[in-house]
Amino acid sequence: MYNSANLILNLLQLNYGMKWIKPNYSETEVNNAGRTLIKKQPSPSREELDEATKILDNWRGAHSYPMHVFKVRLKGEAKKVDKNALTAQRLKRVPAIIYKLTRQYSNRKNLITLFEMQDIGGCRAIMPNVMLAKQLYELHYQKGNLKHKAVKINDYITKPKNDGYRSFHIVYAYHSDKGKKAYNGLLVELQFRSKLQHLWATAVEVVGFITQQAIKTNEGSEEWNEFFKLLSSAFAQIEKCPQVPNTPTDEKELYLSIKKKENELNLVNRLEIWTAGLNKMKNWSAESEDINKNSKKKKHVQYFLLELNLAEKNLLVTAYKDGEETKAIEDYNAAEKKHHGEKQYDVVLVGVDSAKELEKAYPNYFADTKEFLKELRKILNKY
Repeated sequence: MYNSANLILNLLQLNYGMKWIKPNYSETEVNNAGRTLIKKQPSPSREELDEATKILDNWRGAHSYPMHVFKVRLKGEAKKVDKNALTAQRLKRVPAIIYKLTRQYSNRKNLITLFEMQDIGGCRAIMPNVMLAKQLYELHYQKGNLKHKAVKINDYITKPKNDGYRSFHIVYAYHSDKGKKAYNGLLVELQFRSKLQHLWATAVEVVGFITQQAIKTNEGSEEWNEFFKLLSSAFAQIEKCPQVPNTPTDEKELYLSIKKKENELNLVNRLEIWTAGLNKMKNWSAESEDINKNSKKKKHVQYFLLELNLAEKNLLVTAYKDGEETKAIEDYNAAEKKHHGEKQYDVVLVGVDSAKELEKAYPNYFADTKEFLKELRKILNKY
């Protein structure tokens, strides 16, 4: 069990001697870089794009330290609530950052700026059920005594998003009184989900990746969007939580609507074929096998760079040991630049405590949809 003193001690031990990326640019420079990267007319010069990319890489990389601080505490608090809790962290992918800079939100007049983006660094806790997720969210964070400032709180469980997304969110501004003041003000988003909510969100990402549709941002085809809204309401009913607006409240009607949509989309068959193909990719190299062995010996943060090539059906996994955070981020940036604009590639850098937990916390990047299909079949077979 962790207490505050142990957490602080672990953080000091964990970060001793490590070289973390610090933010080197002003708010104006960061925002100008963001505008340059999405500018169309007149087109930026190669030099301007290179400079903007350099600033973006630094700004994103600088979120690694505060994100790591929140991840360490989140893991300790989540394990207090339930020993089976899973936690993970991730830096937002460059394509996702660029997309968000160009997206027009209905609740704001102007485009979001790079400096104010709240989820460049993100941590997630996945709890066995919704009550435990709520307990962690409320007792340990919403009513907790963190020195970091909560700048935004969203309860998407009580009030689900219209697209079906359900989770608890808190955005914090990092704060240090001591040697890490360079990171003060950097934002990190914490998500608190139940296992069922996580399976839904994972399925949205997997299907979006397979179909090359932005289902996650509610910009996929109407058929896919409607299917996931209905399914989210079914999961909400199971968890005895509020449903997504404008979906059937009668269980039988809801389940039959899901069944009809699934037949039209042939989702189960498509995902089974996809999973079978990607399971073959799991015959990793000897280096990957070493990851599984070594990860159990290491108690400190480790980074894994995942490069998924759909065209060649190849999954490359690169591991980084303690103290290699800078190299991991540099390799991440290089991989994203290399595959920029290539839709058959997906690149992500994650930090978890073991390869086993990696696969559980981020099953979408291994396309391991077995758990999701198991829950979906319960609904499809009931009526």
